[in-house]
Parts: sequence; C-alpha cells; structure tokens
Amino acid sequence: MRPAVLNPLFAEVATLKGVGSAQVRQLARLKIARLIDLAFHLPTLMIERQAVDQLDESLVGQPVIVPLTPVRHDRGGPRSPLRVAAVDRGGLWVDLVYFGQTASWAQTRLPIGVERQITGKLDRYGQKLQIAHADVAAIAAEAPAAMREAVYPLTEGLSNRRMGQLVAEALGRVPALPEWIEPSVLARQGWAGFGDSLAAAHRLEGGRDRLAYDELLANQLALMLVRQSTRSRRGRALPGSGHLVDALKARLPWSLTNAQSRVIGEIAGDMAQAEPMLRLVQGDVGSGKTLVALFAMLAAVESGAQAAMLAPTEILARQHHASLSALLDGLPVRVALLTGRDKGKVREVILADLAAGRINIIVGTHAIFQEAVAYQDLGLVVVDEQHRFGVAQRLMLAAKAHTPPHVLAMTATPIPRSLALTRFGEMDQSMIDERPPGRQPIETRVAGAARLDEVIAGLARHLEAGGQAYWVCPLVEGNEDEDEAAATTRAAFLKARLGDGRVGLVHGQMKGPDKDAVMAEFAGGRLGLLVATTVIEVGVDVPAATLMIIEAAERFGLAQLHQLRGRVGRGSGQSVCLLLRGDELSETARSRLKLMRETNDGFRIAEEDLKLRGPGEILGTRQSGEEAFRFADPGRVQQFVAMARADARLLLDRDGGLDGPRGQAARLALYLFDRDAGVALLRGG
Repeated sequence: MRPAVLNPLFAEVATLKGVGSAQVRQLARLKIARLIDLAFHLPTLMIERQAVDQLDESLVGQPVIVPLTPVRHDRGGPRSPLRVAAVDRGGLWVDLVYFGQTASWAQTRLPIGVERQITGKLDRYGQKLQIAHADVAAIAAEAPAAMREAVYPLTEGLSNRRMGQLVAEALGRVPALPEWIEPSVLARQGWAGFGDSLAAAHRLEGGRDRLAYDELLANQLALMLVRQSTRSRRGRALPGSGHLVDALKARLPWSLTNAQSRVIGEIAGDMAQAEPMLRLVQGDVGSGKTLVALFAMLAAVESGAQAAMLAPTEILARQHHASLSALLDGLPVRVALLTGRDKGKVREVILADLAAGRINIIVGTHAIFQEAVAYQDLGLVVVDEQHRFGVAQRLMLAAKAHTPPHVLAMTATPIPRSLALTRFGEMDQSMIDERPPGRQPIETRVAGAARLDEVIAGLARHLEAGGQAYWVCPLVEGNEDEDEAAATTRAAFLKARLGDGRVGLVHGQMKGPDKDAVMAEFAGGRLGLLVATTVIEVGVDVPAATLMIIEAAERFGLAQLHQLRGRVGRGSGQSVCLLLRGDELSETARSRLKLMRETNDGFRIAEEDLKLRGPGEILGTRQSGEEAFRFADPGRVQQFVAMARADARLLLDRDGGLDGPRGQAARLALYLFDRDAGVALLRGG
C-alpha cells in the first residue's frame, strides 16, 4: 500500500474532467495511465507564437495565432484526414488538417461561418497553405500579442493544447511533500522543492536537474535497500562437494582462461558463506560467462539446491538450455526449459517436477518467476543480460526461495562505471577480461551503400566456399523511404540473388516455433545466410558463421553494434564484420563507425559511447528496448550519481534509515521515481 499522501497522483487519467475512453486509449499510447505519468510527461521545447490578423508568405514555417473562419468540411474516406477549408480576414485560404478526428468533432469545434482563434504552425503543402492539428478557441475580447507554449510529445488525435490542459490539471494535484534531499546538497545546488521544480521543468525554466537527482537518489536507495535486505537475512551456504564441477572440468575440450578461473573462485567463495551472494560478472562478448555460471549452478546442485537461470528473450533462453544440456550430457543433472510458450501438459509436468525437486537447473524467461511456479529448494539465481531486468524482477525471482538465495548476474554489455552504479550498485563485481584461446580478433570494415552489389558478390563467394553469414537490418518491414533496410525486403532480394534455399529470415514479429525452426536450420549448417533484425543481438552461438553484415549501421547504437559483431568470431576461423552505411552521416555516426573499426574492446567502446550518444540513449538501450530514466540522461547520470549514492548512504547510516523523518520522505521518492522497486521494497510501508 503506497503512502496516502501520493494517492491523488496515482489516480487514473479517466478521473480528469472530459477524459473519456477514447482519450484514455490515446494517452495509453504514450504510456500515460495515471496523473503521475502526466506530471512526468515533460515538453521537448518551448515556442513563441506570433499573433497576427492576417497571414502572408513570410509566416510559412512559423507558429502563429490567427483568426480564421471555416468555410467547408471535407472528409475523403475513413482513413483520410479531416480537412477544414478556412479563410483569414483578408480572404486568404488555409486548410486545417486533422488526423483521427471526426466530422462531428469539426461541426462542434469548427462550425462553418463562425470565426475561431487558430493556433499552430503555418506550412505549405504543394500550392496550399495548411496548419496541421491546430488548436481551436473562441475569439477572445483581447487577442494576445504573442504566446509562449510548451510543446509535448503527442499521439494521433491528441492536440498539444489538450495535452497542456491535462498536464496543468495533473500538476494542480501535486501535493506538498516533505524534503528527501540532504539539506546541504539542496543548499549547495540551489534547487527548489520537488513541486516547484516539476512546474519549472514544464516551463523549461530549470528544474530538470533536481528531478534527475531525485530519480538517481531513489535508484541508489533502492539498490542499497536490496543489498541491506538481502544481507540482513541469513541465507544458506552452498559450498558444493566438487564432484560435478570436477567432472565438467575433466570433459572440457579446452582449458579455462585465467580470468574464468579467477571469477569462478570469487563466486565459490561467496557461495560458501551463509550471507547471500550478490555478484555481477561483466565479460565481453565471447569471454565465456555462461560456462562460469554453469560452474556456480553445479556447486548449488552439489549442495542439494536448485538453480534458476533467467534470460531476457526466448531465443537466448533456448540457446542457454541447448548449450548447458550439451555440456552436462551424461552427468546426473537434469536441466529443463520454461518459457511463456510452454502450455498445457508440458507446462504442468515441468512445474510439478520443479516443485518436487526432480529438476536441478531451470532455464527460462520471466515465466520462471510467475506466481504459479514453485521450487522445492531454490538456492542460486543466475540473471543473464542483467541490464534488461530491474530491481523488482530480481526480487520476484528471489522470493521463490525459502531463504534468500545467492544471486549471480551477468552482462555482455560493457558498462561505464557511472552507469554501472545505477544498475548494479548493490552488487560486488567481477570481470572476465580474457577471450578463450584460439579465437582471433574480428576484422571490422566499413563500406558505403553504393557498394551493395560488390558486397553481395563477396557474400556469394563466401557461401560458395562453405561459409555462413548474418545480414542484420534495423527494421522488420519498411515504408516507402526505408524498404531496402527492412529484413523482409532484404531477405526476398537476397533469396532472388543467392538462391531461396540458402537464405533464412528471423525477426521479432515471427511466432516462436517459426523462429526456432529457422535458427535450427542455420545452426545445423543447412542455411548459409541468416537475415535478421536485432533479435539475434544476444545469445546466438554459431561458431561456423564468420561473416556479419550490418546494413544501415549508422542507425544502431555503439553497444548494439558491438553485441551484433560478437555473433561472429566464436570459432577458430578469421571473422569479418562489415558495417554497410548510408551516404549521409552525422558526425556522431561517423565517430561511432570509426571507433568500431579501430577496436574490439567492448569496455573502451562503452566509455566512448557514453561521450557520443544523445540524451536518453543509456547504453544503447533505446535500440534494444530497455526504458531509460525519465529525467537522468547520461550526462546527468555522470554528474549526479556519485552525489546521490553518498546521499543515500547518509540517509541509511546517519539519518535513521526509512524510519527517520528524511527516510519517511524518501519513501515517497521511491514510489514516485522507482515505483516497481518502491512497491517491492516497501510493501505494507
């Protein structure tokens, strides 16, 4: 139950005046369901609108306020925009264009012959002047000389004026809240209170730094509370007997790297203690993290406990299940797979065996911590691609254990230190900084799109020689401008050039069994080329594939380019990654591609990526799907995270924790800025 003082902000948007079911759906497309979402929906820019009595050519491209009289309503078809022909006071014709509005709406808001005050940007479309999605108001007694207006992210059918009204109503319900920032920090930064800062951010008059700091403070506090909560409860030592670990080592066809051996030792030391392990293993692509995790899981099984391995995608979960099963073949360890696709009898058998302890290691997606899933004795939780899961997900899986389990997190996405503090600040960290012996560095090349025929000719020679390759596109399906960069279009083109039976296609919109079938064909060598979207970004392991072609490479983030490149170079043969770029590149895109050509070092790439990327693209997550902070862009993370971490530590160590006056206020910050963690950590508080 959340603190009652916040209840007004967590009311549904339908409680606002004039918000019906249609507008609820419109807002939902912007991920706005409650008043707090409106209050946190900040504008992207502020514009000055010039008030004029009549329009002329000099105003094209400018935001204006002008009186216009509707003359005709025109609705072509059900999918056509609504057009309202209008004239200004000098007789100049202007089309008012609305997508998603009805004729009845126009009759009410823009009645023919009744002058209205129109606010919007004047554009030219062919020979006509037009204003798209103009705001409409009755003619005021005194027309404004100009108007300063915030411009919000919108969706079809929702005007900027209406969004501004809704935001204003939400801000009006923000209650007075006690201060959760340490007083000396507040004074040093000169920040206003939370409510005033939020209002200022909507006027683009400052305030956003304070909100970013609030968000980071809540983040750091949540991570510290996870660690405090986990370490304060006695767990269970899982020292292992060594018989399974030794058996696996003896059958490996290669030797462990020094880095793998070191990290395995660090994990074993943690698991031998009753205090629950909280450890993050960072390792570049191809460094052997999955094998390290398997040794940890075998130690848990040797100790009589079960282990669960959580993966962010079904493809990765199935890849892990296949590789673990192959490594453990012949050993007395049962590995099972559970994903959202498993239904009926198959699912029932897995759940029954898991609850009875007949399954030693379960691998799966979020399905493994759903309510119906029970474990006999969960002792170790392994979370792969940890950056895709939040505090709440980690807690939900850990809650399946009778005593706090050991938690091992892994990521192949190298993370700059400042960002690591926001994701894994509660964890001890290990680094696998060596690649297995025999693997050669990947050669990275850059080519312009004009060389497409040359690239395809080289690809054909590669396939004729028995090689395999990936071709990655940024889109599943294209529009008129981007057809060629779409996986479906490119796959059809390459099938025509290379032969239908040699080319497979996978993307995120395909059904799971269909994706699995294509992946199996490729992994088995029956397909030479796999055309794909970023669904293959992590977890796909086909050592025979030695060529990666990434089309429209400038559209990908650096971290994602590095992950995709890591799908090759997994065997002993020389691998090549070709970045196929467009003709027009921004300076940032040029810098990204240059860096990819210069280095295979993921940790260097991560640090440079932080300097190059734009606001909101934390660690390439805009492309990979993870939601970034609302307010704390990478620059603000670097600026404030250490300060927020120290502030959170002071709150817990000096100021009485969550039960002190500042801690009670900090509970509110947790609910506001890290709601899932707030609910999980403060349930009943």
